[in-house]
Amino acid sequence: MGKMKCNKDVSIKNKRATFDYNIIETFTAGLVLTGTEIKSIRLGKAGLVDTYCYVANGEVWVKNMYVAEYFYGTYNNHEQRRDRKLLLNRKEIRRLEKDGKEAGYTIVPLKLFISERGYAKLVIGLGRGKKEYDKRQSIKDREDKRAMARMFEKI
Repeated sequence: MGKMKCNKDVSIKNKRATFDYNIIETFTAGLVLTGTEIKSIRLGKAGLVDTYCYVANGEVWVKNMYVAEYFYGTYNNHEQRRDRKLLLNRKEIRRLEKDGKEAGYTIVPLKLFISERGYAKLVIGLGRGKKEYDKRQSIKDREDKRAMARMFEKI
């Protein structure tokens, strides 16, 4: 049997995270997945809406990450929204544990992608929640950028 052709241009972003949080620091973590989960991710059938990370017993976990059931998976298909373990080194885990406990800080998934070696990787960020006026400023900045881009297109 031939090897399944892997789609390396999978890049699933959590657009809401950068709107709701000021990202202070980012980490790239591996994911512990089952066979049907990685196949679904390679097909691009995953989502990071309403996901967050937490540290428990010296391990980092991602909660509420959506990975669609694999179409060809039989009775050994996976749960769509189960908690999945993240692979980071001890120093990074300690850092996230210490900073994540401070008030106002959250560990949020930013991007899910497939590495050159074919592994699923998750970029997580340590973020501080934005206030309502910060969000309004973000919207204003984004609209200003769009207006500038339109002006340059006309020229």
